[in-house]
Amino acid sequence: MTEKICIHCFVAGKVQGVWFRASTQEQAEKLGLTGFARNLPDGRVEVIACGEKDKVAKLYEWLKEGPELARVTDLSYEELPWQTYRGFETL
Repeated sequence: MTEKICIHCFVAGKVQGVWFRASTQEQAEKLGLTGFARNLPDGRVEVIACGEKDKVAKLYEWLKEGPELARVTDLSYEELPWQTYRGFETL
C-alpha cells in the first residue's frame, strides 16, 4: 500500500497574477492529488496537497519553480495529518 500524506506549503516571490494557482491545480490534477491553492493577502500562495507520497513530492518539486512567469523566492512546507478533499481547487 502506498503511503498517503498531506503537505501545507507557502510559496513566496512573484507568485500572484502569474497563473500560479491555476497552474498548481493543473499539476495537482495530473498527479491525482487533492487540496487547494489560494492567494494570501501578504502576496504568498498557500497550497495544501494530499495524495500518494511520491506524487506529493513531485508537486513540491514543481512548486520550487512554478509556471513560466512566476519567480519563486521561498518555499516552505510542513507535513499534515491526512485530510480528505473533493478534488483540487483554487480558492
